[in-house]
Amino acid sequence: MNKPILRDPLQEHPPAISEGRQSGVSVADGRRAHAEMARVLGTEPFHMALDASGAGIAHWKHEPLHDVVAPMAHHVIMAYNGMMQRMERRSGRSVAIGTFRPGVVIIIPEGSSSRWDIPKPVDVVQLYLPHATLRRVADEADISTPVDLMERTAHPDPFTSRLLLSAVDVMEGNGALDTLFRHQLTDLLATRLLAAHAGSPATSRPTMGGLSPKVLLRAIERLRSGSDTDVSLDALASDAGLSRFHFCRAFKESTGLSPHAWLRQHRLEQAMNMLRDTDESVVSVAAALGYASQTAFAAAFRKLTGETPSDWRRRMR
Repeated sequence: MNKPILRDPLQEHPPAISEGRQSGVSVADGRRAHAEMARVLGTEPFHMALDASGAGIAHWKHEPLHDVVAPMAHHVIMAYNGMMQRMERRSGRSVAIGTFRPGVVIIIPEGSSSRWDIPKPVDVVQLYLPHATLRRVADEADISTPVDLMERTAHPDPFTSRLLLSAVDVMEGNGALDTLFRHQLTDLLATRLLAAHAGSPATSRPTMGGLSPKVLLRAIERLRSGSDTDVSLDALASDAGLSRFHFCRAFKESTGLSPHAWLRQHRLEQAMNMLRDTDESVVSVAAALGYASQTAFAAAFRKLTGETPSDWRRRMR
């Protein structure tokens, strides 16, 4: 069997930077990414989590596509999670033919437009990234290189693909946890995009050292507080007097865990204590810890322990 041939636009044409900014098309005129994707895919997302800005993550399973994706007000980064298949993307006079497969990424820069011909059903996770977020991360990481993204068509990048696909398994139906994870992931992916998919390679200045004991204690106190307290990445970083980028790195240096992983572990310990030491129902425990439903809580608990909350409680008692 012949090995499928992967062709990237870079092999046949100069790197394509966001055509909206190049050609004078106003990005403000672009539709929000999730709305344009819903129009062109003709279906509802399997899962989607968005901020007020339209930034977020969506998991789509859609039928074959033969249509033009109009200019959007976000960069769209996709990771493919399905059967290997060939596809074609046309941007102006540029034609790119690639192979969709796990481990590749697709990048549609903000404001650009292209026609897609995909002959088979698709399972894909998409990141909707505002250009303002990309620029903020570049500033926080002290990256001075241009922050325009290149078009990518089925471009090999297992690291970025794996990060984005991880969102499907980590979203747990818990508002605080899910938002914290999504913001961490967005900043991490933005850093990766600047390093691997911008107009010129970008490197950030390494951050050394963790948080001071006083700042770390304040961050942990906020994370330990009740579900009504703001435990967003913005709030944690603001308390510490740091950017989101530097706070995440310093927190992990101090604790060995990202803020999301720390909070997830803490919520699990809270759940175990309530299940073991009280007669609260599983529904009440789920609500107390901020889960949208008993089903969402049970799925998250089982993912971390291998048991349902009810089974774990019976065994411990």
